[in-house]
Amino acid sequence: MSRTIHVLPDLVANQIAAGEVVERPASVVKELVENALDARASKISIEIRGGGKWFIGVTDNGSGMSREDCLLCMDRHATSKIHAADDLRSISTFGFRGEALSSIAAIARIRMTTKHSSEELGTLIKAAASEIKDLQDIARQRGTTVEVSNLFYNAPARRKFLKAPSTETRAVSEMVHMLALANPSVAFSFSSNDRVLVDVSAEKDLTSRITSLWGTSVVNELVPVSLTSKEVQIQGLIQRPDCVKQGFRRAHFFANGRPFQSSQLKSAVDRGYRTTVAEKLKGWFFLYVNLPEDLVDPNVHPTKAEVRFDDSCEVEELMERSVQMALSSEASSASFHNQIGKSRIQLEDSDSVEESEQDSQTALFLPSNSHWSVAKEEDSQADLGIEELEKSIQFEKPNPGLLQVLNTYILAETQDGLIIVDQHSAHERILFEKIMETMDSESKSGQRLLFPLTIRLARAEYEETLGLKGVFKS
Repeated sequence: MSRTIHVLPDLVANQIAAGEVVERPASVVKELVENALDARASKISIEIRGGGKWFIGVTDNGSGMSREDCLLCMDRHATSKIHAADDLRSISTFGFRGEALSSIAAIARIRMTTKHSSEELGTLIKAAASEIKDLQDIARQRGTTVEVSNLFYNAPARRKFLKAPSTETRAVSEMVHMLALANPSVAFSFSSNDRVLVDVSAEKDLTSRITSLWGTSVVNELVPVSLTSKEVQIQGLIQRPDCVKQGFRRAHFFANGRPFQSSQLKSAVDRGYRTTVAEKLKGWFFLYVNLPEDLVDPNVHPTKAEVRFDDSCEVEELMERSVQMALSSEASSASFHNQIGKSRIQLEDSDSVEESEQDSQTALFLPSNSHWSVAKEEDSQADLGIEELEKSIQFEKPNPGLLQVLNTYILAETQDGLIIVDQHSAHERILFEKIMETMDSESKSGQRLLFPLTIRLARAEYEETLGLKGVFKS
């Protein structure tokens, strides 16, 4: 029988390995930025074009590489981060597998310039399809610049699964935001098609970094979290319960400065919020887990998106407890600028509806024949007993109609049961339909505000707004 098993060529094997590391342009940015952070860079610049499909450039002012290291870095499993198997038990760097550059070079074209402080000249190297195409000396400052072009040019099956440039740009932007949050002491800049989307300087703490990224309005909604138990420490910021809203949620975990995802810890955070917000509401959080390096293993996921804790139950329990403690503090209390009146039900008979001084909105929803009629009492009779109070309430035969409860809800009787309408939400829906109808009609009208309203946007949101400029002007 002829042999059917054979060893794959190096190019095919490298492309398969690259599929585990490089999923999309955001993966390339993550790997290159992590290399820059391991080189102790204090300033990192990221530039992309076409969503990263056509060009990705990452420049840092780190330690750089020598000529010999520059030649070796394109080989698989070539790294300066670890030397023996025991080193995997205590990983202190972002990169450690030595797969990033070799995987990227297998499915894209790379142009890299670098210079180590111990050398007078820098090195320029070009590679494509896992082969070095050019190598020469150049003059440059200390640091490294990696330029990646034509991603997946030799893997069309992979390239066709990439999303639209705007979608890929958004994914890269989210990755840059996450890395910037993990490293507040490092300055980051990110531009797409020559438009700056992120530009933050080195910060002293997380609060300053969040302010630089999203403004003071977001920081004012956050409360600090801090709890230590044995060798594990939880620190960070979470959203105040009164500011939690439905919709988009920023949820970030970091283990010793390394971003990671965890559905278990996210559930622990939600449990911490359980008694303070509605079940469907999810608060923002930026939480850091600090613990000895030998108690966490980042080598459990191909893209290092997950980590494994030595005692995951302890970390999960500590995470839930830290959120509960933060939400029980005075800082998490809501501040009310307006005094809220007492909610009450006002039910009157048909004769008193016309004579009462209630607002017109309430009058609209009270039926002509009210289900109940409450006899008017003098103030001196406010302390009536239960029996006398029951006598003062006369129940009539129910007729189809409307009731308003707590000046908030509308109760409407139907043949099948009862309909409860939130009149605030219904009002919003009516206004929304009117706005959409106006926008679709030919006669579009607008009115300038008497006092201009200033809205603070992140750079990515600003770019999205520019695309809707025609809608706002019409």
